[in-house]
Order: sequence, then structure tokens, then C-alpha cells
Amino acid sequence: MGERLMQEARVIPLHSPEQRRRSNRIYQDRVDSRPVVAPTPLRPAPEPTGVQQHLANALGFLRKRLTGEYAVDEFGFDEQLTENVILPPLRLIYEKWFRVEAIGTEHLPSDGGALIVSNHSGTLPLDSVMTGIAVHDNTSPTRYLRMLGADLVFQVPLLGALARKTGQTLACNADAERLLTAGELVGVWPEGFKGVGKPFKDRYKLQRFGRGGFVSAALRTGVPIIPVSVVGAEEIYPKIGDIKPLARLLGFPYVPVTPTFPLLGPLGAVPLPSKWYIEFGEPIRTDQHDPAEADDPMTVFNLSDQVRETIQQTLYRLLAQRPGIFRG
Repeated sequence: MGERLMQEARVIPLHSPEQRRRSNRIYQDRVDSRPVVAPTPLRPAPEPTGVQQHLANALGFLRKRLTGEYAVDEFGFDEQLTENVILPPLRLIYEKWFRVEAIGTEHLPSDGGALIVSNHSGTLPLDSVMTGIAVHDNTSPTRYLRMLGADLVFQVPLLGALARKTGQTLACNADAERLLTAGELVGVWPEGFKGVGKPFKDRYKLQRFGRGGFVSAALRTGVPIIPVSVVGAEEIYPKIGDIKPLARLLGFPYVPVTPTFPLLGPLGAVPLPSKWYIEFGEPIRTDQHDPAEADDPMTVFNLSDQVRETIQQTLYRLLAQRPGIFRG
């Protein structure tokens, strides 16, 4: 029985070569007749969100700090630290708290040195910091304001090191001239502590500009002087008194009494949210003078007085135009 089945199985005819070719052609024709389906395109990579971008920047910053891939100039200025750590929180205060409106930024040069001279006020020198941000955020390519600070700034622990890291240096002619010669924007506040610490009743009245050392530096280097007027800083800490014994004990020029400090303790250190205006005036040229005139007291006095009068008149104009201390 089994043998018969095997014999019968052997006689089952196989497809001939011609039949196989015909079957293949029929199959291929069926395949070719199917509609062509385009492959699904790959989805583009999603754009990084703001949080992801900030995280990537932070990680990149940390990597460079750990590997030492950053530079510090001869004055100690750390551009990477300033750009990534110091400026972002200060910019929030600039934009959201004081709502600073920068005017006349077209007078800021895109390259080359210039001396920026401003009024000083506010009990704490926040006006210099806000002016630095106004310069940074309104120049292309981006430029940094290299501020000349008083000796006291560099004597305070941590503050002095931070000042160096953010590009500040001592208010002396030698450093000012080196920076100006190198093509930097240099900021100076000639009123000094007399301006920033004046009582509220004297607000927006410029104090004496010292001996005009800033004019001498500009004359020797031939850079323009840009007068700057700041309105709004006088109201952040209205100074109504001074604790002189404590100031002498601490070695400070003053210890202020304001409507909120020391009455409210640490909370009194929060500045009032006044509306600020920072106006950059037309540059005053110095390259038309002989550099030797930097030693001429009359030339220095005349230029210093011209800068001071320009700032004072601009302050009066801005005060007359602003809608209110906190509005705008």
C-alpha cells in the first residue's frame, strides 16, 4: 500500500520551465500594477524650548568653567561669567522692575573708545549697573561698559572680586587711559558718593564734578565724551536721614535712613519700582584739542562744565516730560 502511494506520488507532474516563467511574469505584473506608496517622511527634530536652551547653555557654561576654556583680561574682566551668570538676573530688574527706557542709544559708537559720563544717585549705585545693561543691550556688536569705581568698592569682601570679574576697575587716570586707548567704552560718575548719597530733598541737583580727571583722560586719548542723564534712580531709596556714628564705625561714607530702612529690616533693602529713563546725549568731541591741553586747568574746567551743564539740562527736560514717578 505504501509503495503504491509513493509510486503515485512520483508521477505527479512538475511545472515545466515555461510554466514557471509564465507564473513569474504574472506575479511581477501584479506587483508592478500596485499603486506606488511614497515613504513616510522623517519628522524634523523639534526646536528646543526656552527651558531646554537655557539648560544647554548652563551645561555648556559649566563645562567651560571646569575645563578652563575661558579668558580673563588684564583687568580681571571675565566676559563669560558676566554674560551667563551676572547679566540675566540684573536684566530682569532692568526690564521688569524699573522698566528702563533707553534714549539716544544711536550715539553709542559701534567701535572705538568713548567716555560715558553720567549723573549719580539712588543711595545705592544701581544707576551705574542699569546704565551698563543699557549699553550692553543697545550696541551691535555687543559692547560692555567698563566702569571706574571708587576705592571702597574694591575694599569690600566679595564685592571687590565681583567688580573685577564684571569689568570694573579703580577710578584713576592710568586705568581709564589704558582702557580708552584699547577702544573700550568707559563709564565714570564724577559726583561720586556726594551724588549717590545726597538727601532726597536735593534730588536731581548735580553735585560738583571734582577736578575733572575724566576730561583729562578723554583729552589724552582723543575719545568723545558721551553725557548720560538718568531719571528714576533718585526715588528707589529716598534718603531722609543718615546714621553717622554707624557709618564711621563701618568706614562707609553714610548709612542711609529711608522710609523703609531700617524700619522694615531686610525688606527695606528692596528698591521702590520707579520708572527709569536713561538718555545718551550727543558725543562731545575731544580730538579737536591738543592732547597737551589735558594739563591745562582752564580747558579741563570748561569741558567738565559743558558736560555737567548738558546732563543737568537733560535731567530737567526728562523730569518735565515724565508722566509720573512710577507710571510710564
